Amino acid sequence: MRASAPRLASLLLLGPLLAFLTLVYLLPFLGIAEWSVTLPTPGFGQYERLTGDSLVLSVFLRTFRICAIVTVVSVVSAYAITYVWVRGSRLQRSIAELCILIPFWISVLTRAFGWLALLSNRGLINAWLMGAGLIDSPLQLSRNEASVILGMTHVLIPFAVFPLASAMRAVDERVLLAARGLGASRLRIFWSVFLPMTASGVIGAGLIVFVFTLGFFVTPAILGGGRSIMVAELVYLRMFQSPDWGLGAAVSVVLVLIVGILMALLFRLARPALMGSAR
Repeated sequence: MRASAPRLASLLLLGPLLAFLTLVYLLPFLGIAEWSVTLPTPGFGQYERLTGDSLVLSVFLRTFRICAIVTVVSVVSAYAITYVWVRGSRLQRSIAELCILIPFWISVLTRAFGWLALLSNRGLINAWLMGAGLIDSPLQLSRNEASVILGMTHVLIPFAVFPLASAMRAVDERVLLAARGLGASRLRIFWSVFLPMTASGVIGAGLIVFVFTLGFFVTPAILGGGRSIMVAELVYLRMFQSPDWGLGAAVSVVLVLIVGILMALLFRLARPALMGSAR
């Protein structure tokens, strides 16, 4: 009875959070799941369409391809920035901290329009190149997949920094000193000791970026210009610009299931790095 009292108090404290999540996330998701098997007719016809509709399959393949590229570029870039932030000099740490935090203060929408101002046909880069006489006509720098990847990477690099920072700060400095004392070079220490000890952070950062990328809507819609549609934009088009709510709901359910599987992997494989900040 004595042990059950703290447990009951914990459940009571979690009660408002659980009620909020149920009201805001679980109930709407159950409604969407119901639409996927009832609209326009009851059954699993919408899920069969997912496997046979070439447009939907191409959107999923494009989304996974963009997610993979953005994840690799973001994690590699974030690893270098985090290394400087954690192990650099005081000045280097201050500069890296500004580079990490400033993007958080600017909205995703503003950053997307900022890239559009740079990359559009009448943007600054084309204006500079034409003014310098290097090109005769504007280059197609926006409204394509490359501009989508660039804009999404810019947004997501800071999200990869924090799990990497937790993993790097958890590295025991005495292990690195021991490796150095045994005659290992800096490159050998990094490759054979430091990088393996931060692998959980790399996995965690990669999964976080990949999950965020799956649900991106604003940046692909603005920088892609309808030519690089991703899954989230496909759901929007099916729900709000065509009466195909059943297919949009089925795509949403599949997307949530994929995100759920990735989140389960995240907590299983990268839990030490994610919990490092709490220690």
